[in-house]
Amino acid sequence: MGLVRGLEHDRNFQTELASAGTKLVIVDFTATWCGPCQRIAPAFQQLSTKYPNAVFLKVDVDKCAETAASQNVSSMPTFIFYRNRTKIDMCQGANATELEAKIVEHYGSGGAGGAGDDDDDTEAVAGHMDLSSFIIKSQCECLNESDDHNLEHGLTAEGSGYLESDCDEQLIISITFRQAVKIHSLKIKAPTDKGPKNLKLFINQPRTIDFDMADSNTSIQDLTLTPKDLEEGSPVPLRYVKFQNVMNLQIFIKDNQGGCETTQINHLAIYGSPIVTTNMGDFKRVAGKKGESH
Repeated sequence: MGLVRGLEHDRNFQTELASAGTKLVIVDFTATWCGPCQRIAPAFQQLSTKYPNAVFLKVDVDKCAETAASQNVSSMPTFIFYRNRTKIDMCQGANATELEAKIVEHYGSGGAGGAGDDDDDTEAVAGHMDLSSFIIKSQCECLNESDDHNLEHGLTAEGSGYLESDCDEQLIISITFRQAVKIHSLKIKAPTDKGPKNLKLFINQPRTIDFDMADSNTSIQDLTLTPKDLEEGSPVPLRYVKFQNVMNLQIFIKDNQGGCETTQINHLAIYGSPIVTTNMGDFKRVAGKKGESH
């Protein structure tokens, strides 16, 4: 059953975000005097019932002025999306359709998605989450991708398309994150003949490397996947200590399992955790009472 929790005090905000863990949190920054806020309130309540694995919070900007200021809320209603205490998206205005579209976009990732959530993947990466909410898709790139089967197909939910190489079996996938993350494992679901076999991983490159560089440069880790890895789509652990501060991950796929002309990936997922950044707005409440100089 869905439930919208109203926050009465600034001190409750970070506590609520922390207690949500890796679940998606949607916060409605609202005001009693705001007409559009009151109009969308019933829809927000209905959405909390429709998406019970997310946490829905309502923050009155007059009662929690410091929270609203620290989150840079300047107009109402503003809906901000968080996961693992990190802001991942936002939308403004009383548009229930747009709001639900955003919820759908983020709801199914991060290990707190829907009814099928308690599956083997969650067990395999206990303590970590699907980092898809932290990927900036507009800044991702894939060299030698097919026009009809591009990287976006491989990053979206399985069954909605696939990524395929174009003129030979090799691919270079560049993934950019909206903030620094720690990467624990990769999950690649693919056909057992056309799926990737030998991979080289690079991090934090200034630009997307080309195929000559990928072939000759020293990687941070090499991986060899088995047909079983691809068929089951089980997360493959990385050398976690080497992936503690990643803004960009580049994956060079050297060949595929069956020596096929092209390589196919049905779904690529990256598991880990965001590095929680300090919110300077929280320090203002510690430094002194309201009105005191810092």
